[in-house]
This record gives sequence, structure tokens and C-alpha cells, in this order.
Amino acid sequence: MMEQVFTEGEQELYDRHFSLRGFGEEAQRKLKKGKVLVVGAGGLGSPLLLYLAAAGVGQIGIIDFDKVDASNLHRQVIFDEKQVGMPKVQAAKKRLQGINPFIEIETYEERLTTGNAMEIIRQYEVVADGSDNFPTRYLVNDACVLAGKPNVYGSIFQFEGQVSVFNYKDQDGKWGPNYRDLYPSPPPAGLVPNCAETGVLGVLPGIIGSMQALEVIKVLTGIGTVMGGKMWLFDALAFESRLFKIKRKPDNPLNGNHPSITGLIDYEAFCGLKQEYGVKSISVEGLQDLKNAKEDFLLVDVREIHEFRRKNMGGKLMPLSELDEFQAQIPKHKKVIIHCETGVRSEAAINRLEKQYGFTNLYNLKGGIKAFLSKFPAS
Repeated sequence: MMEQVFTEGEQELYDRHFSLRGFGEEAQRKLKKGKVLVVGAGGLGSPLLLYLAAAGVGQIGIIDFDKVDASNLHRQVIFDEKQVGMPKVQAAKKRLQGINPFIEIETYEERLTTGNAMEIIRQYEVVADGSDNFPTRYLVNDACVLAGKPNVYGSIFQFEGQVSVFNYKDQDGKWGPNYRDLYPSPPPAGLVPNCAETGVLGVLPGIIGSMQALEVIKVLTGIGTVMGGKMWLFDALAFESRLFKIKRKPDNPLNGNHPSITGLIDYEAFCGLKQEYGVKSISVEGLQDLKNAKEDFLLVDVREIHEFRRKNMGGKLMPLSELDEFQAQIPKHKKVIIHCETGVRSEAAINRLEKQYGFTNLYNLKGGIKAFLSKFPAS
């Protein structure tokens, strides 16, 4: 088999790698043959993609269904203001091609789901998880274990981040622990707020995503010690980090002594995000019909004030964190429609109001303000 030959342009681009003792052309060839799937082109995906492309990973896949939003730009440095409104995968691909024209970039403008995960992941050597929600993290983990692929994991929360390499097969042929060995089950739905609710220091995903890129490069090239069986925690405010070991658990339902999960499952249901409370709901079309008919109803927004200031539908702001203080202002004699960004927090708000205060006239807006403004942008 002929060794891969570098073009003159590649030789110039990778010059510092070629001259790096312990890396050189041999490791660069492995990168050129490498195939990496990056799940999510957001805060973590941005530095991941930038550094993998610049390093010369030969084939990069990007899966993300979202579009670039102005609120992304403080941390998702792969994008700029001119790309607001564009699909993230297309905007990212254009940027990466400008950095390295010698690599192939495959885009998937869709959600990673139980239906497509195995087909997509099987095409790559390594998966780098830059997702920001529990259903996707469990889906990526399980698909990687079932497909025998290493999962380079990262996550962030406000001022803290963590990095690990799950399902890594070491030189002795032993498989390392996976996400379920660390987190056997997800936290209750709504317990862990997302970045939109609590915010995130913009530089933090740059640090964590860059660490993920480093681990991907180590997995592909074989240099250094891969962080399999270890978790790295970073506190940005204290500038402190610590490393601890993770062990495989015999009761892991995916690959323990007695596996009970043999295929991909419904991860939204597993994480408690499918109508957990069974509250009444209304579609975005239904809300628009009420507005057109000038029907008497109250619209309540349970997001935080910074979200409301950025965009709103003219509803009455009653943040979920202060809901008990506002509940007396909610009438019980007419229809009340409650919404948040996507419908998860508003569902939790309705459940609390019904159980604690006896409301029976509350409706959850399916998909939240994000779905409504997508359907009716002029509203």
C-alpha cells in the first residue's frame, strides 16, 4: 500500500507538525486518513471543528439542525455576524474550507436521532460529542458503544467544564468505561438548567472544545496518553483542575455483565422530556388563531429576564425561578397560555401551578417561542 503523499500546499500548511519531534509526517498521515464526526456545531463544536480542520483531519462530519443566532457569537467563534440565520453546518463548512482546502467535510443538517445515529456514526473512526443536552449525550454514548467507536466527550456549565474519552480501546484491546459508567441515569427533567437559563462564560467552551480536539488528535495518531478511563474537571474562576479515574461498572445496562440495552432507545422519554406531566397544550397555529380572533387570553413567559429582553411575544414575564411570587397574578377564569424557549420549562411551570395552586385553565405552547417565531416571524 502506497503511503499518502502530501501536496506542496499541504506541506506548507502542516510544516510545524512535520518538524515536531514525536509527531512528524507519520502522525500527519494518520490525521489525513482520519474520519471524525462532530456532534453539534455550537460552543464546543466551534473550537473542535476549527482545530481538527487546521490540524489536517482528512474527513470531518458535522451534524447540527440549528441555525446561527446572534446570541451564539460570544462563544461560537466559528461564526460571524454575516452568517446569522444560516444553517450552522453550512456556515461552519464554509469557514473550515477557508482554513484547510485539502480536507473533506460532510454535513448533516438534521438532528441526531435513534433512526439515523448508527448509520452516520459507523462511517467515522472517532465521534466528538459537542452536544448540550442529556438525550443526545446518552444517544451518542450508546451508539458509540454499539458501533465500537471512541467517544470524545465534553460538557460545560456556567464557569465549569469536563472532558473525557469514553469507550476507548487501549493497546491491550480492553474497552474503557463509557458515559453510563459515570452517569447511569439522567437527572430529573428540568433540574439542570441550560445555557439560555443560566448563561455560560464565552471563553469556557473554547477551552473545553480545544481539549476535546487534542484528545481526538491523540486517538487518531496514537501519540501521548489518551484520557480513556479518566475525567478532567476545570473550574475557570478558580483556575483549578483535577483528574479522577472512572471504572467500568458490572451493572452497566449497555455493556455490563448482564446488558439490558441491546439497541438504541427513545432518549427523550428516557430523560423525562416527553410530556412528563401530561399538561394541556396548544400548537403555535392554535395560538395564532386565538390572536387573529382577538380572543381574551393571557400569555405568560416563564423565561429569565435577559431572554425576554432579547426577544419576546409581548407576554407577561413571570420567570420560572420566581413563579411562586407571581402565581397570584394569574387569573383562573380565562385561558392562560404559558411558554418558554422550547416548551420544557413552561410544562414544568404548569405542573407546579396545577398541583400547588389548583389551576385548571393553563395551556403549554408546544415548541415555545422558538417554534412560534419560526412559523410566524412577523408576530
